[in-house]
Amino acid sequence: MSATSSLRFTKMHGAGNDFVVLDLRGDAAPPDAELCRALADRHTGVGCDQILTVEAPRAAGALARYRIWNADGSASQQCGNGARCVAAWLVRDGAGSDDFVLESPAGLHAVARAGAGYRIAMGVPEFAPARIPTAGIATPQALYTLPVDGIGDVAFGAVSMGNPHAVIEVDDVDTAEVARIGRALQASPWFPESVNVGFTQVLAPDRIRLRVFERGVGETLACGSGACAAVAVLARRGRTARSVAVSLPGGTLQIDWPSDDATLSMAGPAAFVFEGELSR
Repeated sequence: MSATSSLRFTKMHGAGNDFVVLDLRGDAAPPDAELCRALADRHTGVGCDQILTVEAPRAAGALARYRIWNADGSASQQCGNGARCVAAWLVRDGAGSDDFVLESPAGLHAVARAGAGYRIAMGVPEFAPARIPTAGIATPQALYTLPVDGIGDVAFGAVSMGNPHAVIEVDDVDTAEVARIGRALQASPWFPESVNVGFTQVLAPDRIRLRVFERGVGETLACGSGACAAVAVLARRGRTARSVAVSLPGGTLQIDWPSDDATLSMAGPAAFVFEGELSR
């Protein structure tokens, strides 16, 4: 961008997981790493966990395509809270109604209005090690216990929701070493593409608490795909039911997974914060 250029954006959040939304449905180029870092900076930029770009669809039947860029400029494959924000943005823009399909880097997602928010079909969880991906693991397990440099043995479940997740069950999420263990797992050779690390506390079969340390971002107030991953891992182990309210620091998401081979869905809020124009 030139020194006199400007960029219009919308600031949004889903349960506290905040985004800068850019309309790229014309011929505008996606943000480079420098611009992502500038937008995400909470002191000198707009401030956000991720940048979402709304683009013309490539897949038949999709209303729009969206892509996700982390605060450090790296690309992400999936973002459930971001999907709800894109849905709300498109409806406000007049492009969508109550039910439509969005295209993400991870595939197609049916969208439906759910009260004041939206329900997003997030796909079938993938537990095969090669699909997550993990390295050095041949067969899927409900729980892995593996050595992590600087930490020791760590027990976790692993799943892909279009992006990789490790889920660690703890007695109390308030005292969990989220940053320390999260960074160590992200740097571990067990996860060649890094990993989002969730720390979950089971309160009841239909209620859990969750904190997530996201790759390329750090700890966020909410993580939609992380909530999906936590329920998938816990339900598969019989630790929770198939319909679970997930309480995150920024709000609550409702996750439903009828069976192992069914599509998992996520419902929750999407809020507009402000509109702006960044001059650079």
